Amino acid sequence: MRVLLVEDEAGLAATLKLGLAREGWAVDVADNGIDGVWAATERHYDVIVLDLMLPGLNGYQVCEQLRADKVWTPILILTAKDGDYDQAEAFDTGADDYLVKPFSLVVLTARLRALVRRGAPERPAVLSAGDLTLDPARRVVARAGSEIAVTPREFSVLEHLMRHAGSVVTKTEVLESVWDENYDGDSNIVEVYVGYLRRKIDLPFGRSSLRTVRGAGYLLASDGG
Repeated sequence: MRVLLVEDEAGLAATLKLGLAREGWAVDVADNGIDGVWAATERHYDVIVLDLMLPGLNGYQVCEQLRADKVWTPILILTAKDGDYDQAEAFDTGADDYLVKPFSLVVLTARLRALVRRGAPERPAVLSAGDLTLDPARRVVARAGSEIAVTPREFSVLEHLMRHAGSVVTKTEVLESVWDENYDGDSNIVEVYVGYLRRKIDLPFGRSSLRTVRGAGYLLASDGG
């Protein structure tokens, strides 16, 4: 597996490169954001480890630029910045995971393996299914140009369904994607939220885009119903 490490602290970069190499990773290092964008655009990597505080372009700008250039390589942010808004901005600009320094190499490599297993599916800036749209960065849902008010949980359920539009998604998959890993409540909570969404994205518009597939799960029609 090949990883691009974008880190301007030379000592940490050398330590990480050595540690990851021992785990079987081939590591390239860029010490600024501009070189990081160039490397990620010109070469294939299985995953990118990206600092936020970088010369040239900061980590947020690197994420944003790569996604705008349709580079969908999974990105893990590795930084000393641990604020909620720091993490939110990282995810909104295109990051897939976030790890705060100091960290364990064991945890870092486990997270990198997880990102590689998920792969790098295309993630357009705005998701759409017919005239139904969802903007992950702005947290906006709209149908036929009319904005629809949804709760944060409804938004997350709908985002998962729209990322898999045209395919059946099981109740378990929605739970694992949207709810905390420690959630041990009734799995029928997914059905409840699907009902909430139908009343917001379908019924007022005379559509039937969100369907229950008996015994299998849920399907959001790729044409928006």
